[in-house]
Parts: sequence; structure tokens; C-alpha cells
Amino acid sequence: MTGHNCWGYGQKDGPPEWYKSYPIAQGNHQSPIDIIPTQAIYDPCLKPLSVSYESCSSIDISNNGHSVMVDFKDVDDKTAVNGGPLEDPYRLKQFHFHWGASQDSGSEHTIDGNPFPCELHLVHWNAKKYVTFEEAAAAPDGLAVIGVFLEIGEEHASMNRLTDALYMVKFKGTKAQFKSFDPSSLLPSCLDYWTYPGSLTTPPLNESVTWIVLKEAIRISDKQRVISSPLNLQMEKFRTLLFTTEEDERIQMVNNFRPAQPLKGRVVRASFKA
Repeated sequence: MTGHNCWGYGQKDGPPEWYKSYPIAQGNHQSPIDIIPTQAIYDPCLKPLSVSYESCSSIDISNNGHSVMVDFKDVDDKTAVNGGPLEDPYRLKQFHFHWGASQDSGSEHTIDGNPFPCELHLVHWNAKKYVTFEEAAAAPDGLAVIGVFLEIGEEHASMNRLTDALYMVKFKGTKAQFKSFDPSSLLPSCLDYWTYPGSLTTPPLNESVTWIVLKEAIRISDKQRVISSPLNLQMEKFRTLLFTTEEDERIQMVNNFRPAQPLKGRVVRASFKA
């Protein structure tokens, strides 16, 4: 069994239960989307993106049943994203990943209809305007998410520490300490981006996200063979996680991405000239 049977992933427009429980699933600002670079509008007023993750503390890693998440607590505006399309600094709350069963799919956003094997989401909230993350998550300008595509290539040195920790959170509901990890090590060298108004891609699907999708991907390794012996590396380690608890039938955590949603008149802006 694959992730297609878990949490409604794999259905083109989202599972029926999402529409019953979350009518916003059919809203006008849903995410992810297919980004068509030639249709994105270059906006010279967009500022360069400034990402500062200086004071990360009290970090843990967990399996919440639909992804693996690294959580940040007690951060201030030194651990924030500024500039870009944002008027205020947005503090880092957590980051998580979406991936496929193979290299052919996995990312939530696509470029010209083409997916990447994996997508990293760094989730930030507007602490200047809202008291709690939960309050921000329900507000139109409450969240900012940086999306980073992962492609298969050379081994990513900083990713090793994270993928080496995944065995501790194999099952749904498990959590482990994961301290002093610098998330800026997961960003590409170029921070050119596309931006558009969108939503969370998992319930409650709130249309509260300013999406900032980076143009440049980072590279991680997949399976490789050394002296005819298979070594599971980086991308493959994500696929060892399970959607299920230790007591349940084991269902591999793959294909945990929501398909692209209709643009419905939204404009995708670019910080760079195509």
C-alpha cells in the first residue's frame, strides 16, 4: 500500500472528505499550483528575500502522520524571513517535506507541469501582527511559506544529519530531540523566487499563506550502488517513514503531496526577469 490511501493524497482535486469538512478546499486561493514561468509577471517592486535563522532553539523532529516535521520554539525576529513580498518579519515555526514514491513525482508545486521528487516547506508566521501561530494561521496575511524544490544529484552534506535522524520518527505520533540544526543550510545559493497568495496544502486548508517558491532547487542523493551493494541514501530515507502507528498495519509514507489547484485568476509574480 502507498500513501495514496492515506489522508486523501493522490486524488486529483482532493478527497471528498476535505470538501465536507473544509469547504475552503474549493476556494479561490488554494495551493499548491502549477507555476508557468512564462506567465509569471516580473515585479521590480519585489524586494530581495532576507532569511535569518540565527537564534534557533529547542528543536524537535516528529512524524505527524502525513510528513516529517522539524519544529522551532521560543524564536524571535532573528529567526525570520524579511523582505520579498512581505511587509513584516515572519518568524520560523517549522519545516517539513513532501515527497513521492519515486523520482517522477513528490513536490506539491510544479513548474510547467513538471514535478520534483521532493519539496521542502519552511513555515513562518506574522508575530508582529498576531499573538499566536494559530491566530496567524487563520488570517489572510498570517503565514509565509518558503518552498524549496529538491532534485536528485550529489549528496547534500547538511541533509545527512536530518535524514540520519528519520529512523527515530518512523511511526506516526513519534517525536525525538533534534537540536541546533541550522535550516539556512537547506536553502540554495540563489534566492530568486515566485510569489502568489495561497493556502495551506493540508487541512484546515486556510487561505492564509503568502507563498514564496524559490526558483533554484537543492540537490540530494537517491539510491546509489557501491560494489553492487544497495545503499539507501537521503531521498530513500524519507521513504522509510510510515503513515501509521506502530500498532497499525504499516503503510509507507510516500506521495504525501496535494495536486496542483486551479489558479482562478491569481497572478504569480517573479522577483527576477525570465
